[in-house]
Amino acid sequence: MTDGLLICSPLGIEARAVRRGLKSADTTVLRTGYGTARAEKRAREISHSSFVQMVVMGVGGGLTADLSPGDVVVSDATPAALLLGQELRRAGLRVHLGPVATVDHLVRKRERAKLAATGAICVDMESAPLVKAAGDRPVAVIRAISDTPDRSAGHIVSGGLAALRSLTKAAPVVERWAAACAAREVLLAGPRSFCAGVDRAIEIVERALEQRGAPVYVRKEIVHNKRVVADLAGRGAVFVDELDQVPDGATVVFSAHGVSPAVRAEASQRGLSVIDGTCPLVSKVHAEARRFAADGYTVALIGHAGHEEVEGTLGEAPSSMVLVQTADDVAALRPADESKVAYLMQTTLSVDEAAEVAGTLRSRFRDIRVPGSDDICYATTNRQASVRAIAAESDVVLVAGSKNSSNSVRLVETCERAGTPAYLIDGASDIEVGWLAGASKVGITAGASAPPAVVSEIVSALSGLGPVSVSERVTTTESIRFGLPKEVRH
Repeated sequence: MTDGLLICSPLGIEARAVRRGLKSADTTVLRTGYGTARAEKRAREISHSSFVQMVVMGVGGGLTADLSPGDVVVSDATPAALLLGQELRRAGLRVHLGPVATVDHLVRKRERAKLAATGAICVDMESAPLVKAAGDRPVAVIRAISDTPDRSAGHIVSGGLAALRSLTKAAPVVERWAAACAAREVLLAGPRSFCAGVDRAIEIVERALEQRGAPVYVRKEIVHNKRVVADLAGRGAVFVDELDQVPDGATVVFSAHGVSPAVRAEASQRGLSVIDGTCPLVSKVHAEARRFAADGYTVALIGHAGHEEVEGTLGEAPSSMVLVQTADDVAALRPADESKVAYLMQTTLSVDEAAEVAGTLRSRFRDIRVPGSDDICYATTNRQASVRAIAAESDVVLVAGSKNSSNSVRLVETCERAGTPAYLIDGASDIEVGWLAGASKVGITAGASAPPAVVSEIVSALSGLGPVSVSERVTTTESIRFGLPKEVRH
Protein backbone atom coordinates (compact mmCIF):
# COMPACT_ATOMS: atom_id res chain seq x y z
CA MET A 1 0.00 0.00 0.00
CA THR A 2 1.22 3.50 -0.86
CA ASP A 3 2.60 5.99 1.62
CA GLY A 4 0.72 8.70 -0.29
CA LEU A 5 -2.74 9.02 -1.80
CA LEU A 6 -5.06 6.01 -1.83
CA ILE A 7 -8.12 6.12 -4.10
CA CYS A 8 -10.77 3.49 -3.43
CA SER A 9 -13.07 2.63 -6.33
CA PRO A 10 -15.64 -0.16 -6.00
CA LEU A 11 -15.67 -1.46 -9.59
CA GLY A 12 -12.92 -2.09 -12.08
CA ILE A 13 -14.56 0.18 -14.65
CA GLU A 14 -14.57 3.03 -12.10
CA ALA A 15 -10.95 2.36 -11.13
CA ARG A 16 -9.90 2.44 -14.80
CA ALA A 17 -11.71 5.76 -15.35
CA VAL A 18 -9.85 7.25 -12.37
CA ARG A 19 -6.46 5.92 -13.52
CA ARG A 20 -6.93 7.53 -16.94
CA GLY A 21 -6.92 10.96 -15.31
CA LEU A 22 -4.03 10.53 -12.90
CA LYS A 23 -0.77 12.41 -13.40
CA SER A 24 1.38 10.77 -10.74
CA ALA A 25 2.62 7.19 -10.63
CA ASP A 26 2.69 7.41 -6.82
CA THR A 27 -1.09 7.37 -6.47
CA THR A 28 -2.63 3.98 -5.68
CA VAL A 29 -6.06 3.11 -7.05
CA LEU A 30 -7.59 0.15 -5.22
CA ARG A 31 -10.63 -1.75 -6.43
CA THR A 32 -12.58 -2.41 -3.25
CA GLY A 33 -15.47 -4.47 -4.61
CA TYR A 34 -19.16 -3.90 -5.16
CA GLY A 35 -21.55 -3.55 -2.27
CA THR A 36 -21.45 -2.87 1.44
CA ALA A 37 -20.18 -6.28 2.54
CA ARG A 38 -17.14 -6.18 0.26
CA ALA A 39 -16.45 -2.57 1.24
CA GLU A 40 -16.53 -3.49 4.94
CA LYS A 41 -14.12 -6.38 4.36
CA ARG A 42 -11.71 -4.19 2.38
CA ALA A 43 -11.96 -1.44 4.99
CA ARG A 44 -10.77 -3.84 7.69
CA GLU A 45 -7.80 -4.79 5.50
CA ILE A 46 -6.65 -1.25 4.74
CA SER A 47 -7.41 0.50 8.04
CA HIS A 48 -3.89 -0.12 9.33
CA SER A 49 -2.12 0.53 6.03
CA SER A 50 0.35 3.36 5.51
CA PHE A 51 -1.59 5.59 3.10
CA VAL A 52 -1.60 9.31 3.95
CA GLN A 53 -4.87 10.41 2.36
CA MET A 54 -7.91 8.53 1.08
CA VAL A 55 -10.55 9.44 -1.48
CA VAL A 56 -13.48 7.20 -2.29
CA MET A 57 -14.30 7.70 -5.97
CA GLY A 58 -17.04 5.99 -7.91
CA VAL A 59 -20.45 6.24 -9.51
CA GLY A 60 -23.54 7.09 -7.45
CA GLY A 61 -27.26 7.51 -7.81
CA GLY A 62 -28.77 10.95 -7.61
CA LEU A 63 -31.66 11.61 -5.24
CA THR A 64 -32.67 15.18 -6.07
CA ALA A 65 -34.09 16.92 -9.13
CA ASP A 66 -31.20 19.35 -9.48
CA LEU A 67 -28.73 16.54 -10.26
CA SER A 68 -27.93 15.34 -13.76
CA PRO A 69 -25.78 12.48 -15.09
CA GLY A 70 -22.13 13.52 -15.02
CA ASP A 71 -22.59 15.83 -12.03
CA VAL A 72 -20.21 15.29 -9.13
CA VAL A 73 -21.29 14.99 -5.50
CA VAL A 74 -18.76 15.58 -2.73
CA SER A 75 -19.89 14.29 0.63
CA ASP A 76 -20.11 17.10 3.16
CA ALA A 77 -19.56 14.70 6.05
CA THR A 78 -15.81 15.35 6.00
CA PRO A 79 -13.91 18.64 6.48
CA ALA A 80 -12.29 18.10 3.06
CA ALA A 81 -15.54 18.80 1.22
CA LEU A 82 -15.39 22.58 0.80
CA LEU A 83 -11.86 22.99 -0.58
CA LEU A 84 -12.05 19.85 -2.72
CA GLY A 85 -15.48 20.77 -4.05
CA GLN A 86 -14.34 24.23 -5.08
CA GLU A 87 -11.23 22.82 -6.74
CA LEU A 88 -13.40 20.44 -8.77
CA ARG A 89 -15.56 23.37 -9.85
CA ARG A 90 -12.48 25.23 -11.05
CA ALA A 91 -11.72 22.21 -13.19
CA GLY A 92 -15.03 22.69 -14.98
CA LEU A 93 -17.11 20.04 -13.21
CA ARG A 94 -20.64 20.65 -11.98
CA VAL A 95 -20.30 19.98 -8.26
CA HIS A 96 -22.77 19.59 -5.40
CA LEU A 97 -21.87 19.34 -1.71
CA GLY A 98 -24.22 17.33 0.46
CA PRO A 99 -24.87 14.09 2.36
CA VAL A 100 -24.17 10.77 0.65
CA ALA A 101 -26.28 7.88 1.96
CA THR A 102 -24.70 4.42 1.99
CA VAL A 103 -27.16 1.50 1.74
CA ASP A 104 -26.73 -2.27 1.41
CA HIS A 105 -28.96 -2.82 -1.63
CA LEU A 106 -30.04 -1.23 -4.89
CA VAL A 107 -32.74 1.35 -4.32
CA ARG A 108 -35.78 1.96 -6.46
CA LYS A 109 -37.57 5.20 -7.19
CA ARG A 110 -39.86 5.17 -4.14
CA GLU A 111 -36.99 4.46 -1.76
CA ARG A 112 -34.95 7.23 -3.37
CA ALA A 113 -37.67 9.68 -2.38
CA LYS A 114 -37.45 8.47 1.23
CA LEU A 115 -33.67 8.88 1.25
CA ALA A 116 -33.97 12.36 -0.24
CA ALA A 117 -36.39 13.27 2.55
CA THR A 118 -33.57 12.65 5.04
CA GLY A 119 -31.49 15.35 3.32
CA ALA A 120 -29.23 13.01 1.33
CA ILE A 121 -28.56 13.99 -2.29
CA CYS A 122 -26.72 10.87 -3.46
CA VAL A 123 -26.75 7.16 -2.67
CA ASP A 124 -24.03 4.49 -2.91
CA MET A 125 -23.22 1.11 -1.40
CA GLU A 126 -19.62 1.48 -0.26
CA SER A 127 -18.54 4.91 1.01
CA ALA A 128 -19.39 4.80 4.72
CA PRO A 129 -17.27 1.79 5.76
CA LEU A 130 -14.34 2.88 3.60
CA VAL A 131 -14.32 6.37 5.14
CA LYS A 132 -14.10 4.81 8.61
CA ALA A 133 -10.93 3.01 7.55
CA ALA A 134 -9.18 6.37 7.07
CA GLY A 135 -9.30 7.10 10.80
CA ASP A 136 -7.84 10.55 11.47
CA ARG A 137 -6.26 10.87 8.03
CA PRO A 138 -7.63 13.30 5.44
CA VAL A 139 -10.50 11.63 3.60
CA ALA A 140 -13.10 12.59 1.02
CA VAL A 141 -15.93 11.00 -0.94
CA ILE A 142 -16.57 11.83 -4.60
CA ARG A 143 -19.48 10.27 -6.45
CA ALA A 144 -20.21 10.96 -10.12
CA ILE A 145 -23.93 10.74 -10.87
CA SER A 146 -25.00 8.06 -13.36
CA ASP A 147 -28.76 8.21 -12.86
CA THR A 148 -31.43 10.23 -11.06
CA PRO A 149 -35.07 9.61 -10.13
CA ASP A 150 -36.11 11.18 -13.44
CA ARG A 151 -33.37 9.55 -15.52
CA SER A 152 -32.99 5.95 -14.51
CA ALA A 153 -33.34 2.79 -16.62
CA GLY A 154 -33.66 4.45 -20.01
CA HIS A 155 -30.56 6.57 -19.50
CA ILE A 156 -28.30 4.22 -17.57
CA VAL A 157 -25.76 3.71 -20.35
CA SER A 158 -25.37 7.35 -21.36
CA GLY A 159 -25.52 8.44 -17.72
CA GLY A 160 -22.88 5.90 -16.74
CA LEU A 161 -20.54 7.09 -19.48
CA ALA A 162 -21.01 10.71 -18.37
CA ALA A 163 -20.21 9.69 -14.79
CA LEU A 164 -17.05 7.85 -15.82
CA ARG A 165 -15.83 10.86 -17.82
CA SER A 166 -16.33 13.03 -14.73
CA LEU A 167 -14.28 10.60 -12.61
CA THR A 168 -11.43 10.86 -15.12
CA LYS A 169 -11.62 14.64 -15.05
CA ALA A 170 -11.73 14.69 -11.24
CA ALA A 171 -8.66 12.48 -10.77
CA PRO A 172 -5.91 15.12 -11.26
CA VAL A 173 -7.84 17.51 -9.01
CA VAL A 174 -7.76 14.89 -6.26
CA GLU A 175 -4.00 14.63 -6.66
CA ARG A 176 -3.63 18.40 -6.27
CA TRP A 177 -5.76 18.22 -3.13
CA ALA A 178 -3.61 15.41 -1.75
CA ALA A 179 -0.43 17.40 -2.44
CA ALA A 180 -1.78 20.13 -0.15
CA CYS A 181 -2.63 17.71 2.66
CA ALA A 182 -0.30 17.98 5.64
CA ALA A 183 -0.17 18.82 9.31
CA ARG A 184 0.33 22.56 9.56
CA GLU A 185 0.47 25.47 11.96
CA VAL A 186 -1.92 28.37 11.56
CA LEU A 187 -0.80 31.79 12.79
CA LEU A 188 -3.60 34.27 13.46
CA ALA A 189 -2.79 37.97 13.27
CA GLY A 190 -4.08 40.11 16.10
CA PRO A 191 -5.79 42.46 15.79
CA ARG A 192 -7.86 41.44 12.76
CA SER A 193 -11.38 41.74 11.38
CA PHE A 194 -13.95 44.45 12.29
CA CYS A 195 -12.80 47.85 13.47
CA ALA A 196 -14.84 50.33 15.50
CA GLY A 197 -16.01 52.26 12.41
CA VAL A 198 -17.24 49.11 10.68
CA ASP A 199 -18.96 47.85 13.85
CA ARG A 200 -20.70 51.21 14.15
CA ALA A 201 -21.83 51.32 10.51
CA ILE A 202 -23.27 47.81 10.60
CA GLU A 203 -25.06 48.48 13.88
CA ILE A 204 -26.58 51.64 12.41
CA VAL A 205 -28.19 49.67 9.58
CA GLU A 206 -29.32 46.90 11.95
CA ARG A 207 -30.93 49.38 14.34
CA ALA A 208 -32.58 51.29 11.50
CA LEU A 209 -34.15 48.05 10.28
CA GLU A 210 -35.33 47.17 13.80
CA GLN A 211 -36.74 50.61 14.56
CA ARG A 212 -38.12 51.66 11.17
CA GLY A 213 -38.69 48.36 9.41
CA ALA A 214 -37.67 47.33 5.93
CA PRO A 215 -36.76 48.64 3.52
CA VAL A 216 -33.93 50.84 4.70
CA TYR A 217 -31.87 52.22 1.82
CA VAL A 218 -28.07 52.41 1.97
CA ARG A 219 -26.09 54.57 -0.44
CA LYS A 220 -23.24 52.38 -1.72
CA GLU A 221 -22.08 49.37 0.29
CA ILE A 222 -22.24 50.15 4.00
CA VAL A 223 -18.75 48.61 4.25
CA HIS A 224 -16.74 46.91 1.53
CA ASN A 225 -17.50 43.28 2.26
CA LYS A 226 -19.70 40.89 0.26
CA ARG A 227 -20.83 38.87 3.26
CA VAL A 228 -21.83 41.86 5.34
CA VAL A 229 -23.77 43.39 2.44
CA ALA A 230 -25.51 40.10 1.60
CA ASP A 231 -26.50 39.55 5.24
CA LEU A 232 -27.99 43.02 5.61
CA ALA A 233 -29.73 42.75 2.23
CA GLY A 234 -31.34 39.54 3.43
CA ARG A 235 -32.77 41.46 6.40
CA GLY A 236 -34.26 44.24 4.30
CA ALA A 237 -31.47 46.71 3.52
CA VAL A 238 -31.54 47.97 -0.08
CA PHE A 239 -28.17 49.06 -1.44
CA VAL A 240 -28.21 51.73 -4.14
CA ASP A 241 -25.52 53.53 -6.11
CA GLU A 242 -27.14 56.97 -6.07
CA LEU A 243 -29.94 58.79 -4.26
CA ASP A 244 -32.20 58.91 -7.33
CA GLN A 245 -32.84 55.22 -6.64
CA VAL A 246 -34.30 56.05 -3.21
CA PRO A 247 -38.04 56.82 -3.00
CA ASP A 248 -39.06 60.25 -1.70
CA GLY A 249 -39.32 60.36 2.08
CA ALA A 250 -37.52 57.03 2.61
CA THR A 251 -34.77 56.34 5.13
CA VAL A 252 -31.25 56.32 3.69
CA VAL A 253 -28.00 55.47 5.45
CA PHE A 254 -24.73 56.96 4.23
CA SER A 255 -21.95 54.37 4.16
CA ALA A 256 -18.90 54.30 6.41
CA HIS A 257 -16.79 55.78 3.61
CA GLY A 258 -18.59 59.14 3.76
CA VAL A 259 -20.23 61.33 1.13
CA SER A 260 -19.64 64.75 -0.38
CA PRO A 261 -21.63 67.86 0.62
CA ALA A 262 -23.39 67.63 -2.78
CA VAL A 263 -24.88 64.27 -1.79
CA ARG A 264 -26.01 65.63 1.56
CA ALA A 265 -27.65 68.59 -0.17
CA GLU A 266 -29.47 66.30 -2.59
CA ALA A 267 -30.79 64.19 0.28
CA SER A 268 -32.04 67.31 2.05
CA GLN A 269 -33.75 68.62 -1.08
CA ARG A 270 -35.45 65.25 -1.58
CA GLY A 271 -36.72 65.17 1.99
CA LEU A 272 -34.97 61.89 2.72
CA SER A 273 -34.58 60.73 6.29
CA VAL A 274 -30.79 60.52 6.58
CA ILE A 275 -28.76 58.47 9.04
CA ASP A 276 -25.04 59.14 8.70
CA GLY A 277 -22.88 56.02 8.96
CA THR A 278 -19.65 57.84 8.07
CA CYS A 279 -16.73 56.60 10.14
CA PRO A 280 -15.71 59.35 12.60
CA LEU A 281 -12.11 59.04 11.38
CA VAL A 282 -13.24 59.79 7.83
CA SER A 283 -15.27 62.72 9.16
CA LYS A 284 -12.06 64.03 10.74
CA VAL A 285 -10.36 64.07 7.33
CA HIS A 286 -13.37 65.88 5.86
CA ALA A 287 -13.11 68.53 8.54
CA GLU A 288 -9.39 68.98 7.87
CA ALA A 289 -10.10 69.38 4.15
CA ARG A 290 -12.63 72.13 4.81
CA ARG A 291 -10.29 73.90 7.23
CA PHE A 292 -7.28 73.88 4.90
CA ALA A 293 -9.38 75.00 1.94
CA ALA A 294 -10.93 77.83 3.95
CA ASP A 295 -7.42 79.04 4.80
CA GLY A 296 -6.52 79.23 1.11
CA TYR A 297 -4.43 76.09 0.84
CA THR A 298 -4.16 73.73 -2.11
CA VAL A 299 -4.84 70.33 -0.55
CA ALA A 300 -3.16 67.22 -1.96
CA LEU A 301 -5.19 64.14 -1.06
CA ILE A 302 -3.08 60.99 -1.04
CA GLY A 303 -5.40 58.18 -2.05
CA HIS A 304 -6.74 55.91 -4.77
CA ALA A 305 -8.87 57.24 -7.62
CA GLY A 306 -12.46 56.02 -7.63
CA HIS A 307 -12.56 54.92 -4.01
CA GLU A 308 -15.76 56.12 -2.33
CA GLU A 309 -13.91 57.66 0.59
CA VAL A 310 -11.69 59.63 -1.80
CA GLU A 311 -14.68 60.87 -3.81
CA GLY A 312 -16.42 62.06 -0.66
CA THR A 313 -13.32 63.84 0.67
CA LEU A 314 -12.57 65.55 -2.66
CA GLY A 315 -16.16 66.76 -2.68
CA GLU A 316 -15.59 68.74 0.52
CA ALA A 317 -13.53 71.35 -1.35
CA PRO A 318 -13.42 70.43 -5.05
CA SER A 319 -11.84 73.68 -6.20
CA SER A 320 -9.00 73.45 -3.67
CA MET A 321 -8.18 69.73 -3.71
CA VAL A 322 -6.20 67.48 -6.03
CA LEU A 323 -5.69 63.71 -5.85
CA VAL A 324 -2.10 62.45 -5.76
CA GLN A 325 -1.43 58.73 -6.04
CA THR A 326 2.27 58.59 -6.94
CA ALA A 327 5.50 60.58 -6.84
CA ASP A 328 4.86 61.48 -10.49
CA ASP A 329 1.56 63.08 -9.47
CA VAL A 330 3.46 65.17 -6.93
CA ALA A 331 5.91 66.32 -9.61
CA ALA A 332 2.99 67.36 -11.83
CA LEU A 333 1.30 69.37 -9.07
CA ARG A 334 1.01 73.09 -9.90
CA PRO A 335 -0.43 74.98 -6.88
CA ALA A 336 -1.27 78.66 -7.21
CA ASP A 337 0.99 79.38 -4.22
CA GLU A 338 3.75 76.86 -3.37
CA SER A 339 3.93 78.24 0.14
CA LYS A 340 0.32 77.27 0.81
CA VAL A 341 0.10 73.51 0.22
CA ALA A 342 -1.26 70.89 2.61
CA TYR A 343 -1.82 67.18 2.35
CA LEU A 344 -4.32 64.67 3.71
CA MET A 345 -4.62 60.90 3.34
CA GLN A 346 -7.25 58.28 2.60
CA THR A 347 -7.70 56.42 5.89
CA THR A 348 -7.19 52.91 4.48
CA LEU A 349 -3.84 53.32 2.72
CA SER A 350 -0.74 51.23 3.17
CA VAL A 351 1.43 52.99 5.73
CA ASP A 352 4.55 52.45 3.61
CA GLU A 353 2.90 53.56 0.37
CA ALA A 354 1.46 56.72 1.93
CA ALA A 355 4.76 57.56 3.62
CA GLU A 356 6.56 57.48 0.29
CA VAL A 357 4.16 59.93 -1.39
CA ALA A 358 4.03 62.13 1.71
CA GLY A 359 7.82 62.23 1.80
CA THR A 360 7.90 63.36 -1.83
CA LEU A 361 5.42 66.13 -1.03
CA ARG A 362 7.46 67.32 1.95
CA SER A 363 10.63 67.33 -0.14
CA ARG A 364 9.09 69.46 -2.84
CA PHE A 365 7.08 71.84 -0.64
CA ARG A 366 9.16 72.83 2.36
CA ASP A 367 6.34 74.76 4.08
CA ILE A 368 3.69 72.07 3.53
CA ARG A 369 0.99 71.71 6.18
CA VAL A 370 0.30 68.21 7.46
CA PRO A 371 -2.67 66.66 9.28
CA GLY A 372 -2.89 67.39 12.97
CA SER A 373 -2.87 63.63 13.62
CA ASP A 374 -2.46 60.56 11.46
CA ASP A 375 -5.13 60.27 8.79
CA ILE A 376 -4.52 56.56 8.24
CA CYS A 377 -6.84 55.02 10.77
CA TYR A 378 -5.60 53.13 13.82
CA ALA A 379 -7.23 49.88 12.61
CA THR A 380 -5.50 50.00 9.23
CA THR A 381 -2.14 50.66 10.87
CA ASN A 382 -2.65 47.95 13.50
CA ARG A 383 -3.71 45.31 10.98
CA GLN A 384 -0.75 46.05 8.75
CA ALA A 385 1.61 45.72 11.73
CA SER A 386 0.03 42.45 12.85
CA VAL A 387 0.07 40.87 9.39
CA ARG A 388 3.69 41.93 8.97
CA ALA A 389 4.47 39.98 12.15
CA ILE A 390 2.87 36.75 10.96
CA ALA A 391 4.20 37.12 7.40
CA ALA A 392 7.72 36.87 8.77
CA GLU A 393 6.92 33.38 10.10
CA SER A 394 4.52 32.10 7.42
CA ASP A 395 4.96 30.26 4.14
CA VAL A 396 1.76 31.84 2.83
CA VAL A 397 -0.83 34.27 4.21
CA LEU A 398 -4.58 34.22 3.61
CA VAL A 399 -6.29 37.60 3.96
CA ALA A 400 -10.06 37.56 4.49
CA GLY A 401 -11.64 40.52 2.73
CA SER A 402 -13.40 41.60 -0.45
CA LYS A 403 -11.62 42.84 -3.56
CA ASN A 404 -13.07 46.35 -3.23
CA SER A 405 -11.85 46.65 0.37
CA SER A 406 -8.88 48.99 0.25
CA ASN A 407 -7.56 48.09 3.69
CA SER A 408 -7.76 44.35 2.88
CA VAL A 409 -5.87 44.80 -0.40
CA ARG A 410 -3.20 46.72 1.49
CA LEU A 411 -2.74 43.73 3.82
CA VAL A 412 -1.93 41.53 0.84
CA GLU A 413 0.54 44.13 -0.40
CA THR A 414 2.15 44.34 3.04
CA CYS A 415 2.84 40.59 2.99
CA GLU A 416 4.18 40.69 -0.54
CA ARG A 417 6.58 43.50 0.35
CA ALA A 418 7.82 41.26 3.17
CA GLY A 419 8.48 38.50 0.62
CA THR A 420 5.60 36.24 1.64
CA PRO A 421 2.93 35.20 -0.90
CA ALA A 422 -0.54 36.30 0.16
CA TYR A 423 -4.04 35.83 -1.24
CA LEU A 424 -7.22 37.86 -0.77
CA ILE A 425 -10.30 35.70 -0.20
CA ASP A 426 -13.90 36.43 0.72
CA GLY A 427 -14.11 33.10 2.47
CA ALA A 428 -12.79 29.57 2.68
CA SER A 429 -14.39 28.62 -0.65
CA ASP A 430 -11.94 30.93 -2.45
CA ILE A 431 -8.87 29.01 -1.25
CA GLU A 432 -7.00 27.18 -4.01
CA VAL A 433 -5.23 24.09 -2.75
CA GLY A 434 -2.19 24.81 -4.91
CA TRP A 435 -1.42 27.78 -2.68
CA LEU A 436 -0.96 25.41 0.27
CA ALA A 437 1.22 22.69 -1.21
CA GLY A 438 4.45 22.70 0.81
CA ALA A 439 3.16 25.34 3.22
CA SER A 440 3.65 24.12 6.79
CA LYS A 441 2.83 27.52 8.34
CA VAL A 442 -0.19 29.47 7.13
CA GLY A 443 -0.87 32.99 8.36
CA ILE A 444 -4.44 34.25 8.51
CA THR A 445 -5.76 37.76 8.99
CA ALA A 446 -8.91 39.67 8.10
CA GLY A 447 -9.44 43.19 6.85
CA ALA A 448 -11.26 45.72 9.00
CA SER A 449 -14.52 45.10 7.12
CA ALA A 450 -14.41 41.27 7.19
CA PRO A 451 -16.56 39.38 9.73
CA PRO A 452 -14.70 37.50 12.48
CA ALA A 453 -16.58 34.28 11.63
CA VAL A 454 -14.78 34.06 8.28
CA VAL A 455 -11.49 33.35 10.04
CA SER A 456 -13.02 30.41 11.91
CA GLU A 457 -14.41 29.05 8.63
CA ILE A 458 -10.97 29.25 7.03
CA VAL A 459 -9.35 27.36 9.91
CA SER A 460 -12.08 24.70 9.73
CA ALA A 461 -11.54 24.30 5.98
CA LEU A 462 -7.79 23.89 6.47
CA SER A 463 -8.46 21.07 8.94
CA GLY A 464 -9.76 19.05 5.98
CA LEU A 465 -6.17 18.91 4.74
CA GLY A 466 -4.74 17.50 7.95
CA PRO A 467 -4.21 18.32 11.64
CA VAL A 468 -4.09 22.05 12.40
CA SER A 469 -2.53 23.75 15.40
CA VAL A 470 -3.56 27.37 15.93
CA SER A 471 -1.64 30.14 17.66
CA GLU A 472 -2.07 33.90 17.71
CA ARG A 473 0.41 36.75 17.32
CA VAL A 474 -1.01 39.87 19.00
CA THR A 475 0.89 43.08 18.32
CA THR A 476 -1.59 45.39 20.07
CA THR A 477 -5.07 45.41 21.57
CA GLU A 478 -7.93 47.68 20.55
CA SER A 479 -10.58 49.15 22.82
CA ILE A 480 -11.91 52.04 20.71
CA ARG A 481 -15.69 52.38 20.37
CA PHE A 482 -17.61 55.04 18.47
CA GLY A 483 -21.01 56.30 19.57
CA LEU A 484 -24.08 55.90 17.39
CA PRO A 485 -25.87 58.83 15.71
CA LYS A 486 -28.88 60.19 17.59
CA GLU A 487 -31.32 58.82 14.99
CA VAL A 488 -30.78 55.22 16.16
CA ARG A 489 -29.77 55.60 19.81
CA HIS A 490 -33.15 54.91 21.37
